[in-house]
Amino acid sequence: MVKAGKPRSRRAPRRWLWRLAGLVALFGLAFAGWLWWDMREWRPDPALYPEQGAMVPAGGAQVKFETLKAVGAEFVYLPLATSPGLDSPGGFADRFVRARTAGLQVGVLLMFDPCLGADAQSGMFAQMVPRDARLLPPAIGLEQLADTCDPKVSDAAVESELMTLINQIELHAGKPVILKLSPAFQNRHKTATTLARDLWLARDRARPDYAGRPWLLWSANSARVTEASEEPVEWVVVQK
Repeated sequence: MVKAGKPRSRRAPRRWLWRLAGLVALFGLAFAGWLWWDMREWRPDPALYPEQGAMVPAGGAQVKFETLKAVGAEFVYLPLATSPGLDSPGGFADRFVRARTAGLQVGVLLMFDPCLGADAQSGMFAQMVPRDARLLPPAIGLEQLADTCDPKVSDAAVESELMTLINQIELHAGKPVILKLSPAFQNRHKTATTLARDLWLARDRARPDYAGRPWLLWSANSARVTEASEEPVEWVVVQK
């Protein structure tokens, strides 16, 4: 007589599913770790983008501009702080002089504050930034939305003040501005469509397309680690 075999446990397939899910999760974590490590020092191929540079972090972080040039930067954008103390060591004025001494082309980035009038912002720019044809085109950073302004500021007022600020900065600099445009600001104000200025877009590793038209500058790595700075720098390339 043939004895009936023991019924196969239904738990066995579940064990394999759990093991497979664990392997997939482990692979995902390993890949994410590799990608994070690789991005620390990654920059686009210089053969594709011969002209590369950086935007240094805001604040008083120490920056070695000679080292920044040695790791591949030809130009640097300096963020213009809105707080006092700009002439302190590590501040804007100090960085401006040292970047030029290191042989880097220098540009200035002014972060647009939708809660503050154009006159105050352009006045600070004119006070800190000299009229100098050797400077790169000035850039205006468009990230902050007016949602937290008190008193409230309408979108129409934001767009009007921005246009005024652009005209004032261009009058001082003698050249058109570049708009450093974030996805959130573009979604709200459609700036790339309404303002005919060169664009500076940002997306780590992947070419940005959220503006719907070509860009001039691309922040390809928002946190490149180098020996040039205590903090990561934003690595920027030029599209010819």
